[in-house]
Amino acid sequence: MDVSDKGQRLDSKWIDVGNNVCGTVRGCRDASAVAEHFVRAGWRSRSSSWYGYELETGWCQVEIDPIEGRTILLNGVVDPLRLEEFAGLLGRFGLPYSLELNDDDALIREIHG
Repeated sequence: MDVSDKGQRLDSKWIDVGNNVCGTVRGCRDASAVAEHFVRAGWRSRSSSWYGYELETGWCQVEIDPIEGRTILLNGVVDPLRLEEFAGLLGRFGLPYSLELNDDDALIREIHG
């Protein structure tokens, strides 16, 4: 269930924004388990590497990749007005996280949960 073409594609207004969000999800070494949470919440998901996934909805598109230990690295684009919603999903899924919202390489906001 970690791959799904159901759900919204990223709205075209966010395509040219470039990466503005990055972070980590701790306590989970399997990116497919994280992807499955998002698929159940109605997001699109597709494999992007041997162990990584791309997660997508109308206002956010992120890549998730496992790194050393029990940590998942994420980066992509999010509607800045919906960063709290993205963080809320991670919290609702019981996933400890750290997120950074950037604009032109300047840190705008940092959220931990």
